[in-house]
Amino acid sequence: MNWSDIVSALCLPDSARVGQRVPKKLLLENGAPTASDKRLINEAIEDIQWLAALKPNTVGVLDYCDMQREYLEVAVLAVTLRGDIKPASLSRLAELVHRAVPYPVLLLLVDEPTLILSLAHKRWAQNEADKVVLDGDLVSAALFQTADGTSGADAKEASGIERDFMQSLAITRQPQASLHALYEGWIVCVQALHAARRTGIYQTTATPEQTAARRQALIDCQRLEGEISRLRAEATKEKQLAHQVELNLTLKRLQAELAAAQQQL
Repeated sequence: MNWSDIVSALCLPDSARVGQRVPKKLLLENGAPTASDKRLINEAIEDIQWLAALKPNTVGVLDYCDMQREYLEVAVLAVTLRGDIKPASLSRLAELVHRAVPYPVLLLLVDEPTLILSLAHKRWAQNEADKVVLDGDLVSAALFQTADGTSGADAKEASGIERDFMQSLAITRQPQASLHALYEGWIVCVQALHAARRTGIYQTTATPEQTAARRQALIDCQRLEGEISRLRAEATKEKQLAHQVELNLTLKRLQAELAAAQQQL
């Protein structure tokens, strides 16, 4: 899978296509607040492509404005990376790109063989006029070819989930009320992908309340999975029987909480 597969799945009209290389200098000037950020951009980024500009006159979807934000355009960017990049650096790079662009961005990070899709809402800064900041955490997912790491029934299920996800990305399948609603539709798709990787069923949410509940359930699942993994590692090293029993009881409680959170997906 490469970024052109995602762009094809988006089914963007020709009127929205840009196909223009973005100089790395622009990212350094607008999205690198520290010396370490500048070094990361210089060392990790090979190429930046501005693939599409989604505006009312290019996609037929109205712009959006309220007291918190103004969405006049959605940018689609592909950033090709180089070298062996740690997960924390990947996350930081995604954040820097999102911060550097004044519009909401559908970002494709290409780190062979991994392709990461990243989105983040924007809002007005509270204390600085005309400045735009990220509104909440990044919503990202690593996309993969199942043939590389799975087999049998698991591969069939995983490939089906990826196929359903790709089909759901088409711009015509997103809400059309405004650019904000359209962008939120893609965030809902990414959340549905994360949920499907736990449940085996890809299904997008239908209401804002369902979306918020799923978002919280995904946060809870990730937290509980981390705690369970940590306690399991601790239990394998524990020598005292009483502490082993205590750890096992805690693990059972966390596993029950995890099962309950997964039911909310």
